[in-house]
Amino acid sequence: MVSAGDFRNGVTFEMEGQVYQIIEFQHVKPGKGAAFVRTKLRNVIGGAVVERTFNPTDKFPTAYIERKEMEYSYNDGDLYYFMDPESYELVPIGKDQLPDSFKFVKENFVCRILSYKGSVFGLEPPTTVTLKITETDPGFKGDTATNATKPAVLETGAEIKVPLFIDEGEEVIVDTRTGEYLSRA
Repeated sequence: MVSAGDFRNGVTFEMEGQVYQIIEFQHVKPGKGAAFVRTKLRNVIGGAVVERTFNPTDKFPTAYIERKEMEYSYNDGDLYYFMDPESYELVPIGKDQLPDSFKFVKENFVCRILSYKGSVFGLEPPTTVTLKITETDPGFKGDTATNATKPAVLETGAEIKVPLFIDEGEEVIVDTRTGEYLSRA
């Protein structure tokens, strides 16, 4: 059990049959009246963000989110299959449960699968990935003086902006959280 007075960023708990994670919290002690806790919560499974106030003595059961590293194997239509490296069991995840950053993941990449009480609800791809550029306009000598960028298509089909000196066939490191080019590999 966790009480509202002990709320901290990242704490997960059950409330009204849903699982919530605290994004922000603030203990408020007004000059008149009782103290309260103002929070911003994210529904872990649905993704919706709500603001709510609690009495510091309110208690909620703690929710334990299991994070397990699995290797992306293949996709079959709208199902994406991930292999558990210990048991070699394949776990299917629906396309609707994958984040936007999944467009940077290719086969054999290791991702973190999020589950609650055995049911999978989400996925965290690696923070940075190394991918090959399959299509981009050629760069020209002297174009490196400015911070100009050009579009490039990666081997996964995702499109990012890269500096003008990057050519087709080169490998680049991409931040999956922002979709930004970081450096050459």
